[in-house]
This record gives sequence, C-alpha cells and structure tokens, in this order.
Amino acid sequence: MKKDDTILLDHGSGGRASHELVTRVFLPEFKNALLESLEDSAVFEVGGTRLAFSTDTYTVDPIFFPGGDIGSLAVHGTVNDVTMRGAEPLYLSVGFIIEEGFPMTDLERIIKSMKAAAEAAGVQIIAGDTKVVDRGSADKIFINTSGVGVVKPDVNISGKNAQVGDAVIVSGTVGDHGVTILSMREGLSFEAPIQSDSAPLNGLASEMMAASDNIHAMRDPTRGGLATTLNEIALQSNVGIELEENRIPLRQGVEGACELLGLDPLYLANEGKLITFVAPEDADKVLACMKAHRYGRDAAVIGTVVADNPGRVFMKTGIGGTRILDMLAGEQLPRIC
Repeated sequence: MKKDDTILLDHGSGGRASHELVTRVFLPEFKNALLESLEDSAVFEVGGTRLAFSTDTYTVDPIFFPGGDIGSLAVHGTVNDVTMRGAEPLYLSVGFIIEEGFPMTDLERIIKSMKAAAEAAGVQIIAGDTKVVDRGSADKIFINTSGVGVVKPDVNISGKNAQVGDAVIVSGTVGDHGVTILSMREGLSFEAPIQSDSAPLNGLASEMMAASDNIHAMRDPTRGGLATTLNEIALQSNVGIELEENRIPLRQGVEGACELLGLDPLYLANEGKLITFVAPEDADKVLACMKAHRYGRDAAVIGTVVADNPGRVFMKTGIGGTRILDMLAGEQLPRIC
C-alpha cells in the first residue's frame, strides 16, 4: 500500500487488503495495547470489573433479505463480537445514517426488527444518534452499533490462545449469509431454500463455557468467511491449522450456488456461526452441548491445531490432496454486512 493509493472495495472485504489497511494506516496512529490485539472486541478493566467493548457498521445491500434485515443484522453482529471474548453482552448503542427520501415505513420496519433482535439476545439499546444526508449521498441507510458486556474474572478467550492439539469446531453450515445476499442482488433462485444465518450467539456461547473451562478461542467468521478467520487465529496464536474438507458442514443449496457462480463457500460471510478452539479432552463435551442448542445443531469438528507450519491453514481435500487456505485476497462480494 502506497501513500498515493486510493481506497478500494477490497479494503472492506475483511481479507488481506483489510488487514493491511488496519496495520499500515490505523494502527500506527491509534497505537495502544488494547487495539493492537486486533480481536473482535477489546477487553479491559474498570473499577474491578472486566468489560468487553466492540463497534461495527453495517452497509448491507439489499437491506431486507431472507432470514433478516440490516437492523437485526446490526444487533446480532455486535452481540456476537462481544460474545467472542467470552463476555455476556448487556448494552448497545445505535447510530443511523439515513438518505433523504428513505421510506418511513422501511425505517419503522427496521426499528421493530432491531427491537425484536435485542430482546431475543437479552440486551438493551440505551443510546443512539441519527443523521440524515442529502439524496444520493448514501445508499438508503447505514447503521453503526457499539456494544459492551461483562467478562467473568476466570475467562480468558482470545484469538491468540489457540493451542497445539485443540479441536477446531464450527457451529454449523458455512456460507449461508453470503449466498443469500448474492442471490437477492442478482435475482437468482435455487431449488433448495437459502436464507441468512443471522442470529445472536451469546446463548450458545454461554452454554459452551458452562460445559467446559478449556475453550481457548472463539470467533464469528463474518467478512472473509471461515478460511480468512482461521488464518487470523493461526497468525495470532502462531500455530498451524489442519482442516478436513469432508467435515465442513455445507447446505446443498449453498454448495450448488457456489459451484454455479464460481465462488468458494469457505470465503463467504456468515452472520450466525462461530468457530471455537477447544482442548481435545473437552471437544466431545462441547460439541454435544452445541448440538443441543438451536444455533449449533449442525456443529462439527472440522480440524486440529498443529505445531507444523505456524501461521498457515491447510485443508485435506476430499480426493486426498492438501490445499493451502490463504486469507481472502480480494472482494468476492462487497457490502455483505
């Protein structure tokens, strides 16, 4: 990245370009220990209480889609980011940037959706802001949400804590959200029903942590998908990760759509899935707990943390070969969340 470069859609992909933007532009100026951890949320202590704090902005197009809308997505996304540090999310703030001419009925629909999503997640929206910009200065509506939660004193879940021997578990099928957004954008339909997996994961994570004290890392694979998220954790923890292709859960409709469109489901966004790294002796217990929860019914052990090739992710393919899974290099699908 050069000083005279311009911002590209790739910089918002959650992949390699996003990583370079953060590390070369933002981190040098905003540098501090909390930010440098590059986690889904920052964990810090105030008055003897450990808190997790996160913020995110949602620009998804279209704003209404099967399985959700920009409002519920904004609530779920920030709830999940706070949850991935082992926190109990409590409160959200909401900021709206609305284009002049946006239908009031659509805004009311989004607000009702956010209310329902917050109630389902057990959080409260306690602060907010609204800005209206000239017609043509934005695309309908953008939403920012920030969230805060409490982390128990004995919880230490982080992307840098994956350990050799850990089982890698995903909570369900991958690529659902990405394919749903693409099909809506392009007016595509498939025989097998497809809808976004957008959901709050704090209830699932809470039950997982109650079942085991040996959960080392959690992450929700949103932009950049499963493969990019695993690369981030491999780099943070300085370990290798080996996956087994045949174990990765994938809906038939998503698999068919990806084959038709030439997309890799491992790099497509998810909005209601988590990846967890669990000590091998507790893997079966955590997996059973996940499968008993509504948001973990399709959970599966998909790989193992290894000492070889630190910072890299490999996958044993269905035909017996080995494939390197790198970070997402470009933007497969912009404005996915």
